[in-house]
Amino acid sequence: MRHTEAVHKFKLNQVVNLVRAPFLIKSGSTSLKYEIVRLVPADTNGEISYRIKSGTEELAVREYEIKA
Repeated sequence: MRHTEAVHKFKLNQVVNLVRAPFLIKSGSTSLKYEIVRLVPADTNGEISYRIKSGTEELAVREYEIKA
C-alpha cells in the first residue's frame, strides 16, 4: 500500500487571516491576523490542520479556515 504525504499550503511562522466564525473575534479587536506556530499532520480524511496564535490566543484550525 502506498502512503502519500499531504502538503501544507501555508508555512511555519507565516502570518495568515482567520476566515471562520466571526464570533471568535474578541470584543474591540479588529485583527484577524495569526501566526502559524505548528503544522499538524493530515487526519485520516486527508484534511490539513494548523495551530495558529495571536497574542496569548492559540487556536487549532483547518486549512480552509485561514488565508494568506
